[in-house]
Amino acid sequence: MQFEVTEEYIEHIQLLIEENRDAELLQLLDEVHPADIAEIIDELDLDEATYIIKLLDSTKTSEALMELEEDVRERILDNLSAKEIAEELENMDTDDAADIMSELSEERKQEVIQEISDEEHAEHIVELLRYDENSAGGLMAKELVKVNENWSVTGSLAEMKAQGENVTRVHSIYVVDDKGKLKGRLSLKDLLTASSKANISDVYIDKVDYVTVHTKGEEVARIMQKYDLEAIPVVDEMGRLVGRVTVDDILDFVRDEAERDYQLAAGISEDVEADDSILRHTRARLPWLTLALLGGFVSVTVLGTFDAAMQQHAALFFFVPLIAAMAGNVGVQSSAIVLQGLANQSLSGSLWNRLIKEVLLSLLNGTALALLLLVGGIFLLGFDFWFGLTVGISLISVIIMASLIGTFVPIILDKFGIDPAMATGPFITTSNDIFGILIYFSIAKLILGF
Repeated sequence: MQFEVTEEYIEHIQLLIEENRDAELLQLLDEVHPADIAEIIDELDLDEATYIIKLLDSTKTSEALMELEEDVRERILDNLSAKEIAEELENMDTDDAADIMSELSEERKQEVIQEISDEEHAEHIVELLRYDENSAGGLMAKELVKVNENWSVTGSLAEMKAQGENVTRVHSIYVVDDKGKLKGRLSLKDLLTASSKANISDVYIDKVDYVTVHTKGEEVARIMQKYDLEAIPVVDEMGRLVGRVTVDDILDFVRDEAERDYQLAAGISEDVEADDSILRHTRARLPWLTLALLGGFVSVTVLGTFDAAMQQHAALFFFVPLIAAMAGNVGVQSSAIVLQGLANQSLSGSLWNRLIKEVLLSLLNGTALALLLLVGGIFLLGFDFWFGLTVGISLISVIIMASLIGTFVPIILDKFGIDPAMATGPFITTSNDIFGILIYFSIAKLILGF
């Protein structure tokens, strides 16, 4: 049965905290999953949340901290001493501990590192903090199981058992040489069935997928998805095994990237949460809204140049929203397909071939929509044939233009190392509005002759 955090449950927790009934509180939360504890903490005020963190075993609370939203976790950490934070970090895998440390100020980081009693654990955390957080080095954990190719099978078992105590999940056993360079991987089945007199070099598999510490997170995700990997080893510039990226970490990375791309596509320039301050939301939204406003001014200017046309053919004005909306919709559709292809590296062929394909697709869709508009306009709204033809041809032209912009812009941005998600949303919509209106009235001028 799924655990549910009800209002009554939270009120009971608050009562136990208020009356300092620690034994009952510990018993109540003893079997609760860390993810559910995080949900409980999210419903409490800062003092109550801190009380829970300090009361419970660090092994459980360290996992719960990683489940919290970043802003909630930040407030709780600010309420803990450097020693208390260090105690939590000592019970985390190095990658999670490094993520927590990255949220602290430089001064606070130094204080916490000095309080960590396990020097090796502290060194590993400091090492991970040197890497870009969106690279394999920033995503990896130092905890893994490895054996030397020159070890005997019997001797390796004891060493693997000792290493495994520090690893939450053993996805793979890696094989290294005397210099620590990655040589391959070890099948547990082969290890168990091998002769006790055999060496690891006789039974290990020399084919192993790996990434370097500087490999981008997107590439790590692509490789793990392509080969269905639960974990992938990470090597340094000299090929030495330094860590591994597990599937849960890469899923978190993909989720965060998807959220960021979604916000960029919606015109939000920095990562924000629903509970963030009004000032931060304003700072995130205002740049793109300003761009949209400037685009609106340009659209008004374009309309102004065709003032005479709207005086002679006032009905043209009523189709401006339709033309602008179709341009925006088609542009966003085209850019979404391209973004998906860029994300999973499934785009193939030259840029020109893709643009030609978009032209043909847009021509087909545009013609179908224009015919519907023309027939409906003539028989239902009493269009003049030439007026209907003007709107129909304009619609086809605008759809082709919008699809080309929606295809071309993300690809070009990607080639220049700019996040192509910026090409969707307000950018595509605003630019297509302007070009759509310009094309619409230019065609009207040619056909209707004003």
